[in-house]
Amino acid sequence: MKHLRLWVTLGILGFFAALRWGVFLHAQNAGDLGFIGRSYLTTITDSTGTFVSRGVITLHPDRTISVTDSGQGGPSYYFSSQLGSWKPDGNHRIVARTIDFDFPPSPKVVARVDFTLNFGEDPNQLTGTITVTYFPLEADPLGGGGTVVVDDTLVGELIKP
Repeated sequence: MKHLRLWVTLGILGFFAALRWGVFLHAQNAGDLGFIGRSYLTTITDSTGTFVSRGVITLHPDRTISVTDSGQGGPSYYFSSQLGSWKPDGNHRIVARTIDFDFPPSPKVVARVDFTLNFGEDPNQLTGTITVTYFPLEADPLGGGGTVVVDDTLVGELIKP
């Protein structure tokens, strides 16, 4: 009976060690994961530094991303919220890709939005770039081609409860 308890105890300790090691490896693959499950209020500017819009970016734990933007409802453009996915791209940095759809009176297109987001040492702040590429509605927005229509920068701050 004494040996059985020893083996059960060792088994339980081994399980928790393996679980902790798995979490550690996952964190190492993604760099600092302090940004997962968080939402950021962003300010977007064009290449001249002129204000474009405000937005909210949410990075979900399942590596999906959702984005809403103050410019969605016009007056210049009418487009849907953006949905997509993200992946680590070095320490404190991720890349993401989302899709949105434009509505009349804007041209009927599907837009691919590519993000590069940098978190630095503080996961409460981010900087990055946004590239928007238009595709005809029938085209493949996940492939090559398309027309680049936006190449902007952003800064963001964590939305704290």
